Amino acid sequence: MSPVVEARGLKRDYEAKRGFFAAPATVKALAGVSFTLEAGRTLAVVGESGSGKSTLARLLTLIEEPTAGQLLIDGEDVAKADAATRKRLRRDIQIVFQNPYGSLNPRQKIGAALEEPLLVNTDMGAAERQKAARDMMARVGLRPEFYDRWPHMFSGGQRQRIAIARALMLRPKILVLDEPVSALDVSIRAQVLNLLAELQEEFKLAYVFVSHDLSVVRHIADRVMVIYLGHAVETGTREAIFSAPQHPYTRALLSATPVADPFAEKERIILNGELPSPFDPPSGCAFHPRCPLAFERCRREEPAVESKNGRDVACFAVPSN
Repeated sequence: MSPVVEARGLKRDYEAKRGFFAAPATVKALAGVSFTLEAGRTLAVVGESGSGKSTLARLLTLIEEPTAGQLLIDGEDVAKADAATRKRLRRDIQIVFQNPYGSLNPRQKIGAALEEPLLVNTDMGAAERQKAARDMMARVGLRPEFYDRWPHMFSGGQRQRIAIARALMLRPKILVLDEPVSALDVSIRAQVLNLLAELQEEFKLAYVFVSHDLSVVRHIADRVMVIYLGHAVETGTREAIFSAPQHPYTRALLSATPVADPFAEKERIILNGELPSPFDPPSGCAFHPRCPLAFERCRREEPAVESKNGRDVACFAVPSN
């Protein structure tokens, strides 16, 4: 099966002013991330705050362009695409944001919010747009009378269902989910995650699921990519990552995840220090200042991503097969 999304060494730098007389600084938000994703599959992107997850989401949805690297959607190189092709590709990849309270226009009724993508991107008439909006509302579990109501009249879970419905109005092939359940209560999270699973099966959607909650990732992901300071340090299947993490950063993240079994034995790995500044990333391996396994080579050289023990790992301390 050919991938619907392929990223090759994606990088994104930002220029930040440091004062009237100081030279601008470069923030390396994403430092070379590669992956492929097929229809009907879910790639989870995990890491600490500031690791580059949301930057990757903005690149995938064509909100921003990469500084370097290639992004291919359905085999089309986004950087080389003309205006008409880019417009079509934007329809194929949509995003659901983290905050269901801030992602809807408070001055726009729900029906108008759902119809807006069709109004801007298609030639459908008013009656046809309304029917499509009502059909999608029914599909995500919203009652017909919600069509003429305002966003403030809904709970967080209902608003996120509305946001999901809006993202699906153009029938995209790829959905980027940027922390879609982190602002919701636990019981509502389960409902939204189950809805996303049903929609994926029905529409054969490819999901890029950005999250810091590994318990949610374990429930929904097919593959997991762990990012640290803009670098993809480990990528593999859900089973491989959760059963036997290889990179020391992945192990530390998993050790911090709560386990429901009170009798389960757990090793808690405490990382020393804070996430380094992307203004001045460490030399060599970006993780070496906090890594318990670091040695001299880690301080001098940046590890390449290699296939080790059934997953892609960027770490000198992880032995080869």
